[in-house]
Amino acid sequence: MTFSLPSAPSSRVADIVRNTLETQITVCLNLDGTGKHSVSTGIAFLDHMLEQIARHGLIDLEIHANGDLHIDAHHTVEDIGITLGQAIDKAVGDKKGIRRFGHAYVPLDEALSRVVIDFSGRPGLNMHVPFTRQFVGYEEKFDLDLIYEFFQGFVNHAQLTLHIDGIRGVNAHHQCETVFKAFARALRVAVELDSRALELIPSTKGAL
Repeated sequence: MTFSLPSAPSSRVADIVRNTLETQITVCLNLDGTGKHSVSTGIAFLDHMLEQIARHGLIDLEIHANGDLHIDAHHTVEDIGITLGQAIDKAVGDKKGIRRFGHAYVPLDEALSRVVIDFSGRPGLNMHVPFTRQFVGYEEKFDLDLIYEFFQGFVNHAQLTLHIDGIRGVNAHHQCETVFKAFARALRVAVELDSRALELIPSTKGAL
């Protein structure tokens, strides 16, 4: 690790390692951070998007990945989503005291996206973003189909419901960046501790 993540009073930290024949990934995070980050995945465009999660979610975040990029980026992107989801799930624990729901609208010039999160304990992804082109990034040609795979892996392991809507946009880079910024902002709200309900699980079922 390139920097140490301080233990939060609520211990909302997680350190997850995923090793397969396709990828080797480490995710370390602190939900009660300030947005410090160290990200290295071998995919520059993805690094840029993951940095948005840390900065706008106020999550201290380290993600380091080595994957079979000689094939393509699919396994690396999906497995980072999986590992980040596992880390978030571990960090929120029994979800006692969290706000549970979060939403955000984020613009970037002509682009606008909306993200809504529910820490429901039920994995679900509804993503509707009409990207105006297939590839972004310099030279490496990042395939925007992989954004869905990232979030699908994430929700499956974070145990939450996630709605992502690209409301408008012309520039595909702007469209994608607004998605990640809105995701970060919605996540920040959803995991925030509610001072009036620190001992309560936000569900009439008493469990999430």
